Amino acid sequence: MALTRFHNIVGGREVAAKDGGWFASANPFDGRDWAELPHGGAADAAAAVEAAHAAFTGGDWPKLTATQRGKLLRRLADLIERDAEKLAALEVRDNGKLYAEMLGQVRYIPEWFHYFGGLADKIEGAVLPTDKPQMFSYTRREPLGVVVAITPWNSPLLLLAWKLAPALAAGCTVVIKPSEFTSASTLEFARLFAEAGFPAGVVNTVTGFGGEVGPTLVEHPLVAKIAFTGGDATGAHIYQQAAKHIKHVTLELGGKSPNIIFADANLDDAAKGAISGIFAASGQTCIAGSRVLVQRSVYDAVVDRIVAIAQTAKLGDPMDAATQVGPITTMQQRDKVLSYIDIARADGARCVLGGKRPDDAALGRGWFVEPTIFADVHNDMRIAREEVFGPVLSIIPFDDDDDAVRIANDSIYGLAAGVWTSSIARAITMSDRLRAGTVWVNTYRAVSFMAPFGGYKKSGIGRESGQHAIVEYLQTKCVWINLADDVPNPFVMR
Repeated sequence: MALTRFHNIVGGREVAAKDGGWFASANPFDGRDWAELPHGGAADAAAAVEAAHAAFTGGDWPKLTATQRGKLLRRLADLIERDAEKLAALEVRDNGKLYAEMLGQVRYIPEWFHYFGGLADKIEGAVLPTDKPQMFSYTRREPLGVVVAITPWNSPLLLLAWKLAPALAAGCTVVIKPSEFTSASTLEFARLFAEAGFPAGVVNTVTGFGGEVGPTLVEHPLVAKIAFTGGDATGAHIYQQAAKHIKHVTLELGGKSPNIIFADANLDDAAKGAISGIFAASGQTCIAGSRVLVQRSVYDAVVDRIVAIAQTAKLGDPMDAATQVGPITTMQQRDKVLSYIDIARADGARCVLGGKRPDDAALGRGWFVEPTIFADVHNDMRIAREEVFGPVLSIIPFDDDDDAVRIANDSIYGLAAGVWTSSIARAITMSDRLRAGTVWVNTYRAVSFMAPFGGYKKSGIGRESGQHAIVEYLQTKCVWINLADDVPNPFVMR
């Protein structure tokens, strides 16, 4: 079967890798290769950065007013909405997540471009009061320059939009490095920028493997900022390399999020929230509620409810509307998830559901893992401390509010948390005490283009979405103007 071939966009042109190499992308549902992507290297990364720098410093992009930039973003939003079904189908073939979820995400993506398109001409400086006689001082907010956006394989276009929309609204230019496992939808999406009217070079792509293109992208002297979503080990390496060159960074990294169920909660809703937090997207989300903390007095009842729902989950073709749990995106990740299940058993956790590959022969070629639940987990077990990134849930008992906070915060991560309670006082108090960038109360996995998103501790640096996000792509300049007719003593600081 012939593979579908995609090309990078560099300087407004569709290009292959400079050395002519290609690599394949596989469909997680059946394990078969279906697409070919340019196998880029250091020279390809440098060319993309140079194209972005040329567009930032010359040509039509810097001549546009902020209002004109906003109109381009809104035009792009309309094109994404038009092509949502095609883009979502590409994502499913690449990462194996449910078509219903991917289509919902892609149809929501235009809101980021509408929102930041409207925000583009609301970037304001200020006239400063000053204690210096006959001096006038004001500030300007200016774009950083070339931004490298490095995206993961679990939600490629959504997480790209979180970076692209504010960066472009701020006036930056961008080089996109998608995951080598899920590059196809990004390359198809990048073709829309020319149709929307963006000048050549404003948005560029480079595909390939991190070790081959990553160092050039992170260390290139023309790059001003790296915006990365992915694992904390890779994020730490990028942070170290960026620091050597004094570059700005936004890092959205891993999580081991606690989903806390109190005895006074609606237990049926809480059980559904636990399911949503871990088995939606097959657990392949940085905000996965992979630790469910349950108050001891209702522990057995909640475990029973969660197991009863999870054991009905339908595994299958992610393009089928009836499917509820799809495959793991890569074979390597599937094997990693299975290894963590073995570790949990060895550490003494009690497996009450799943724990293996499915027996269904129809799923045999795909990279599936059964929804898996471990009960009686202690927070010092590896299954409770390390990010599995798969459909594996740890259920941990707690005694009271203080115990819940202690267990929840006892983690190197702090991306998100959930609280299930009927008490408004407890909802507010727990939200205050939890060390997490996002806290959901009586819900889980809600995000918005209006709401800032990011982590505490090793879950990251900076914020994406909301008005906070555009600040991450701006720098402040202070201007001083002397209004006096003469220049005072030049040897004394004004």
